[in-house]
Amino acid sequence: MRPAMRSLNRFLYGPTPEERVREWQQKIRTETRHLEREIHQLDLAQAKAKQQLKQLAKKGDHKNAKILAKEVVRSNKQKDRLHVSKARLGSIGIQLQHQLSMVKVTGSLQKSTEIMKLSNQLIKLPQISATMREMSMEMTKAGIMEEMLEETLEGLDEDPELEEEAEEEVDKVLYEITDGKLGVAGAGKELPALDAEQQEAEDKEMARMRAELNSLLTG
Repeated sequence: MRPAMRSLNRFLYGPTPEERVREWQQKIRTETRHLEREIHQLDLAQAKAKQQLKQLAKKGDHKNAKILAKEVVRSNKQKDRLHVSKARLGSIGIQLQHQLSMVKVTGSLQKSTEIMKLSNQLIKLPQISATMREMSMEMTKAGIMEEMLEETLEGLDEDPELEEEAEEEVDKVLYEITDGKLGVAGAGKELPALDAEQQEAEDKEMARMRAELNSLLTG
């Protein structure tokens, strides 16, 4: 087909099934890169937080160390979610490649329960929720997915996975990062108090570290 005819058909009938799949594949690659950048940012922020935790342990500041350890636990959970979501995006990419192969044979897109299941799971992640909702609507119109109920979409906004961290998990992180100075084995030790000036400086640094981690956790 000549380029002029392809342009006319696109104008009259919209993108071809093959063009739609390639557009979705590009969106998947873009969102994957976004998740990789966020994982890297969390790694850098965690490295700083762990270094700060070791310094707090040396000073015997168990209170602030525990607060920061909780942020580290939350960021660990967030990283796990991002890695799982990245893998799910990769699975959608593979399914789309299968669709591309089928288009060349049948000339049309096929319904895929796997793509629908993965998309429904990815809509839960705030970082890519908007893109996945948009793609889901496009795939529904294209016949790959069934239409999702609005109340189902609303329910997916809830985030049960970043719940309040268990004390033992926080203590375990403290113990591991501080080489046993704080945490499980050090929770019951009587620690020396900091003077007012040291405490003020420590509180400011703690606020900065928590804000940095929290900004990444909330996207």
